[in-house]
Amino acid sequence: MAAGELSETDRLSLDKAIRLAEQACRFEFSVYVGPAEGDDTRAWATRLHNRLVAPARSVLVLVDPRRRVVEVVTGGDVRRHLTDAEVELAVLAMSSEFAAGNLATGLQRGIAMLAEHARPQNTLHA
Repeated sequence: MAAGELSETDRLSLDKAIRLAEQACRFEFSVYVGPAEGDDTRAWATRLHNRLVAPARSVLVLVDPRRRVVEVVTGGDVRRHLTDAEVELAVLAMSSEFAAGNLATGLQRGIAMLAEHARPQNTLHA
């Protein structure tokens, strides 16, 4: 298996992590692992995100292992609950795992962190 590839077991674990994340925060998560087209990886990630069924309620995590790039694109509804700083923390956690050769673990950890931070807060109304 080449660097950056996910085994079938990894894919199943990632699917489970995505389901749990979606249940926790009620937003949709998508993951793209592979080469980004063109020189601007952010633009490529944004184009992929905009093609999702519900981009306003979605989070896209793009990982291009060859370029060592991680991009996270969040929709408008998600941004009301998830700050740039929280996304940066998740990217840092993922990047640390990726550097150790743990692609699947990094994705699972990052998705869990994003979902936890995007979870709507319980508020008491007086």
